[in-house]
Formats: sequence, C-alpha cells, structure tokens
Amino acid sequence: MTCRLEPPLDYAAVGLMSGLEVHQQLLTERKLFCQCPAGRYTRTHDGTVLRHMRPTLSELGVYDGTALMEFKTRKHIVYLLNRENTCTYEMDDTPPFPVNQAAVDVAVEQCLMLGCDIVDEVHIARKQYLDGSIPTGFQRTAIVGVNGRLPFRGRTLSITQVSVEEDSCREVSDRGHLIVWRTDRLGMPLIETVTGPDLRTPDEVEEAILLVGRVCRSTGHVRVGMGASRQDVNVSVRGGRRVEIKGVPQAGWAPRLVHGEAWRQVNLLGLRDELHRRGFRSSDDVRIETADVTGLAAGSSLAPLRPEAWESFVRDEGRRAGFELGPGPFRVLAVRLPGLAFALGWPTQPGRTFADELAGRVRVIAGLDQPPILFHSAAWPDGAGEDLGRLREAARCRDEDGLVVVWGTERDVRTAADEVRLRCVDATDGVPHETRQPFADGTTDFERILPGPDRMYPDTDSPPTRLTRERVERLRSTLPERPWEREARYVAAGVPVQVVHYLVRRGGAVLVDRVVAEARADLRFAAFFFGERVKALRRAGVAVDRVPAEAWVGLFHALAVRPARREAWATLVRRMASHPGESVAVLLAELGMDDEPAGWRTAVPRCLEAAEREAYDHDPGRVLRLATGRAMDALRGKIPARTVVEAVKTAVELRQ
Repeated sequence: MTCRLEPPLDYAAVGLMSGLEVHQQLLTERKLFCQCPAGRYTRTHDGTVLRHMRPTLSELGVYDGTALMEFKTRKHIVYLLNRENTCTYEMDDTPPFPVNQAAVDVAVEQCLMLGCDIVDEVHIARKQYLDGSIPTGFQRTAIVGVNGRLPFRGRTLSITQVSVEEDSCREVSDRGHLIVWRTDRLGMPLIETVTGPDLRTPDEVEEAILLVGRVCRSTGHVRVGMGASRQDVNVSVRGGRRVEIKGVPQAGWAPRLVHGEAWRQVNLLGLRDELHRRGFRSSDDVRIETADVTGLAAGSSLAPLRPEAWESFVRDEGRRAGFELGPGPFRVLAVRLPGLAFALGWPTQPGRTFADELAGRVRVIAGLDQPPILFHSAAWPDGAGEDLGRLREAARCRDEDGLVVVWGTERDVRTAADEVRLRCVDATDGVPHETRQPFADGTTDFERILPGPDRMYPDTDSPPTRLTRERVERLRSTLPERPWEREARYVAAGVPVQVVHYLVRRGGAVLVDRVVAEARADLRFAAFFFGERVKALRRAGVAVDRVPAEAWVGLFHALAVRPARREAWATLVRRMASHPGESVAVLLAELGMDDEPAGWRTAVPRCLEAAEREAYDHDPGRVLRLATGRAMDALRGKIPARTVVEAVKTAVELRQ
C-alpha cells in the first residue's frame, strides 16, 4: 500500500535512507539483572527517590555530547518505587545479579530467525543515559548476534546486530526542571534489532517495522500489547545526517514521520546554503545580543510576558522554586539575531519553521515549557504589533535582524538565549545529529543531541556468558517456522496475506498450526477461524486469550466429529472464554451438543405453527424463514442447518 503524503517529495532524488532499531520486550518471569517480576505494572508507589545526573568520562577520556546536554537541563529526577517490582538493584544500591539466561535464549532465537552470526561470548556493556530514564545513569546491554538478513520486497534487509538489554522507566510527567518516572518497567528484558539503512521510502519503513515485529512474535517468547514493542527510526537524506525519531509507538505513524523528517532535512540544507550565501559560515559569524525587557513587557498585550501572568502560571501549575523552576526572579529577555530575520520563518517540517527548532531547544534544555515557548518576529501574534515595535527598538534591531523573546526565571532565560545561538550555529552546518520526539500528526520535536560511541563502556560488574555450540543448536532445533515461510504456506492454502500477518502478530498462527497438526483441521478454515472469527470476539470484549491451547485443540476435534457444531462456534467460544478451566466435553454436554437431541423432528411443526401466527401475511417464503429461524434457535450446533431446513420444508408440505 502506498501512502500519499503532502507535500510530495521525490525520495530517490533527495537520497532518502532509513533504518530501524526495534525494541521488543521478552516474555520472561524475571527482570534481566535481578529477581523482581517482569511485566507487573503498578499505579501506586511505596516510596520515592530524588536523583541528579552528572556526566562521566568515557574509557578514552571523552565526554559524550548527549550527556553534556542533559547535564545542562539541570533536571531534578524523581523515581516512584513499588516494592512489588523494584529492588535495590534498580536504584543502583546493589550490584547486578547474573544475567537472566532465559532472556539470552530468546535473543539467540531471534538471531537464528534473522540468520545472524552468534557471538561466542555475551559481554555486558554500559550505555550512558542522563535523561533520568534509568536511575544508574546507564543501561546494561549486550550484543548477541551480528550480520543478519531478512528477505524484503525481493531484496535483502540487512540486520546490523541483535542485542539483549534492560528496559527503562516509564515517564509519569516532565514539567520544567522536574521529571518523574515510574520504575515498574525498569529492568525488564528486551531485544533490540538494528537494521541497516536500507529503506528508501516511508512505506518501506512501515512494512519493515511490521516484518521485524512478526519475526519477534513468531517465537512466542515476547510480550504483546501497548508498549511491548517500540521502534526508533533513523532517517537521513543526501548531504544530511542521521536523525533518530525516538520511541515510535505504532508502525502506522512511520510514513508521516519519515516523510516529515526527509522534508525537514531538505529544508535545513537549503537554509544552510542560504546562510552561507549571506556570509554565515561558522560559529564566529553567528552572534546574538540580549536585552532585559522585563519592565517594558509588564504592560504588554501578550499575557505570558506580564509578571502577574507568570505568577498565575506558577501557582496554577503548582511549580516550586528549586524543583520545577530554575533560580532567580522572573525575567523577559529579547534576543537579537543580527542578519537572521529571514531564517526564523524558513520552512522545515510541513507546517513548521526554523523558529520551531529554536523552541524545541529552549523547551528541553532551558526548561521553559509554558506555551508558546517563545515569540519571534517572523510570526508575531496578531494584534500585538505595537509590542513588537517597542521590543525591537529596545533590542536595537535593524530590518534584517530577527527577534526572539523568551520568559521565565533568570537563569533559564539566559540558558534559552544561549541555546538559540547554538541552534543557529548548527544551522550553518546543515542538519544536526538529534534524537527527536514523534507525534501522531507526523511532526517531531527536539528531544536530545544524538548520542555517540563515547557513551559506551564495559560493565565490570557482570561476567561474560559463553554461548556454546550445543546451546545454540538446542535452540535451533526448536526454532519455529520463519514468518515469510509460514506466509507462503498459508497463502498457498488460500489465506489472505493480511490474515496471515495478523495471526503471526497476535500469536494465532501457533494455534492454527497446532489444531492442524493435532486435530487434523483444515488450514484455511483454522486460519479464518482464529484470524477473523476469534478476532471479532476479542474486539467485542470476549476474553478469548484466556482459553488454553489444549481447549482449542479439543474444540477442533469436536467440530471434526460433528460438523454441525461449527454453526454454534460463537456460543462455544464464548462459553470457553468464560469457563477456561472447563473441558470441551463437559461444555458440549452442558450446551446439549454432545449428541443429537432425541425427538427433535416432533418440535418442527410447533415452530411452523408459531411462525404462521407471527407472520403478518401468509407469504410461504416468509413463513418458511420464520419457522427455520425458530427451529435453529433451539437446534444450532446440534443438528446441521441443512437438515433442519429440509425438516421444516417437509412439515410445510405435510400441512398443505
């Protein structure tokens, strides 16, 4: 399916390249480096911990740029702890336990499915994160396989590596300089599958996400549901740089996000060229001048610039000095950008301009998140022209100068002004390495500087794990059918591709193959049964996932013995879902479907008489349909519908 995106873009002409980092939680009982249960989510907490993060030098004596950026945000980080799913390991007060070997096995399975070269030893490394998502300040991760491949659209999608690693916390809130995390998800095992930059269109990105997801789920050893799978999408165009769109929650978001990022990079490259043409080629060419205009803005028609509006915002939001708020009194700062008036309105993403790039940096790094984050001269609010004139005069702006106005506590507005300049400096180089936050409309916003290799270093607390040939071969011997092989087999049996994909994604393909093998069910019928009928009941709220696999096999045995039971499939499945521990034989007996009802033909004439009374005229066809419907209400699943229809017709003929 081709996605029509506006404005149109020739992806081949701009050299679009994209790759994936697909994160999939594993279905293990315990977390990766401790004995806490995995998958136990909570909404309450028994305690809190406050932390502050600081960068550390890498093994080569270098600071990671992302770590330095996160340090500038001066975040107060609060963790909400529940004793049911958190221990001292998560809080970095206890060394890690030995790595969960069940999780390593699942990672090896994934590598085998993808044709990767398996490593001889699994070595744990630390990947530095200072955004607060992991209390230790780093994520423990390990490469399990490299150099894999996937068949994709008649070519090969390369798999760079497959890693096993611990999941991060769940964000609760992020306001100003205070971010709050819940630790229930922290430490859950997941695998990260990294593809090469082989995808060339937004549609290919969506399709590849779904394909990798089907490979993960085909093992049956991964979690499903909201949040169990997330993907980072890497995008670049010719002349641009890799930008990571972080945490895309659904494959369907990918086409718009990739399209938007491609346009953004094309436009940023155009802005770079225009800056060079106007003499802005390096950091020395980009200057800013600031003016404190707090007093001038006190009477502004723009509410956020007035002190009383700020006080109201702080009071209504419950923001506290030293937590959500930076130090110092309220200030309004006018930032003059000499010669850069044209740049503020330069288009970037569809519907966005370069001023939005500045706002993103200010929001994240300076902690100034009161909408609209900033005001700027390229799109000044209607009705506030007099304010613009006074502020431009106070900042000594010329016609060719741009003006940005920020407000908040004193230290934060100074940080904001610095970030405005740094982002303009980045613009002279084209596309900065960034991690960006995705939104459902296809737009993104700044999240952090893209991390580099300097954030990785060995974990001296964890010993390596040998992956012997015997262990790998044992896992290979139980490996399920690969998704594309199963797809070919199902399609040959007459099952539509969409149904196959759904079955693999939701685990139904395992049930299909089992009832085919153990109950000799017809493959096509079983695929439609689980891929359409059971799917409809699930969407209607029936707890079909509570039914054990053995019960499904028993049901298909029963359907084979007495095909009439197929006509009551919905009744049977609903009963199985409400009584998951009950055997199919007992269920059939309770519903009267264990044998043909004695004397059922004698009840047919009574159904005919009732139909004649119910019909508003004596049309024979209508009477026949009503009588058949009444009879089937009592006999569905017990007597074949064709036999019931024949009995009703016979009763009609006898009455004539």
